[in-house]
Amino acid sequence: MGKIPVIAVFDIGKTNKKLFFFDETYKIVLERTARFDETTDEDGDPCENLDFLTSWVKEVLGEVIKLEKFDIKGINFSAYGASFVHIDDEGNPLTPLYNYLKPFPDNLKENFYKEYGGELQVSTETASPVLGNLNSGMQLFRLKHQKPELFSKIKYSLHLPQYLSFLITGKAYSDITSIGCHTNLWNFTANHYHEWVKKEGIAEKLAPLYPSDSAVEVSVEELKRFVGIGLHDSSAALIPFFTSFQEPFTLLSTGTWCVTLNPFNSSPLTQEELKSDCLCYISYKGKPVKASRVFAGNEHEQQSKRIAAHFNKPEDFYKKIKYNSTTISRLQEKNDSAKLVLDSAKLATSAFANRDLSSFVNIEDAYHQLVIDLVALQTESTRMVLNDEVKRIFVDGGFSKNEIFMQLLAAAFPDKEVFAASVAQATSLGAALSIHKHWNSRSLPSNIIELKFFSASQELII
Repeated sequence: MGKIPVIAVFDIGKTNKKLFFFDETYKIVLERTARFDETTDEDGDPCENLDFLTSWVKEVLGEVIKLEKFDIKGINFSAYGASFVHIDDEGNPLTPLYNYLKPFPDNLKENFYKEYGGELQVSTETASPVLGNLNSGMQLFRLKHQKPELFSKIKYSLHLPQYLSFLITGKAYSDITSIGCHTNLWNFTANHYHEWVKKEGIAEKLAPLYPSDSAVEVSVEELKRFVGIGLHDSSAALIPFFTSFQEPFTLLSTGTWCVTLNPFNSSPLTQEELKSDCLCYISYKGKPVKASRVFAGNEHEQQSKRIAAHFNKPEDFYKKIKYNSTTISRLQEKNDSAKLVLDSAKLATSAFANRDLSSFVNIEDAYHQLVIDLVALQTESTRMVLNDEVKRIFVDGGFSKNEIFMQLLAAAFPDKEVFAASVAQATSLGAALSIHKHWNSRSLPSNIIELKFFSASQELII
């Protein structure tokens, strides 16, 4: 029996580092995982341990490439965004991998926006709300002005997915999915780098842009293999949907953050949308993806703990609570969560944070109200990027498995088809699919996403 042709994909999250082998039908046939303790940068702020990560990628690839059972035809990478690795002429990192949550100096921020037209103008042009270090271009601005000597030694600043590719290929590229993701670097109107990137001498520190669906043929362990240049994880997670569905759709990706991604809305961001934390990504095909986000997963976790403590139940109590339409109707008549959401600033939290738990007779009522309030918040956020062209909303991640959430969401959008979408490892699968043509001679599979339809019921409309 011959070797199984596979693509190896490294999927690097903030917490979990994973390696998957996908066969030619995109089934996972091997998995490796690792977790590393964070280290600290020179200011004592927590950050990724770049040495550990670099060593792990090289070591695990060296290990699996020797497995007799598999023939690795391709390699690709997906990783979290807003994180630069600054390398010198020899390809060695010059700084720690600074955390995108690292505080950004107020004086530098004020100087930057004053110089380039103000927060609103820059945010509108770059589709990037003012997010400090989470605007990764600002990390380069900071290095230039605070550490000019170090800045002068930078050959290239590579976003993390492209640095991982560089480790294998030795070739430095930039990728539009990373460059276009709330970085302050890309002018969405002009479709090129923003003027400040050139004026500050940042452009020369950025490696040449290379198509996201391209691959470099290099020799790895004396065999030719196709290696992708890496993808930003949010953009990678969209790719299984692009390859599976031709009609316009919106993806609600749920986790700690719940991000609504609409690849079929190309209208410029308005001032109101920017103030409500909307932004734009760029797909692997180079097209804008309008997005909104709320911290709903985090709020669900915190408020579930509050409910559990009040009723003296385990923190995972909600896993046993079944959807009850009668309870929903009764609570909706009693509590106007939609108006409370509209009154909240920047869709920061739902109405539930201000509710008195002693007003609920049991834990089932309290939890149903929490989800009602979260869906009201989510509905306002999702509506900001929806348009008439989109007829389907796909929900993946944690909330897609929550029947109460899904039923309420379907009721909130009675004119759309709402589906829970189950995709095994969507981010890594997307990275594998992006270079399909380079390593896989088979047709793209049509069964990589499992869907469950949720129908809108008139009694549940929010």
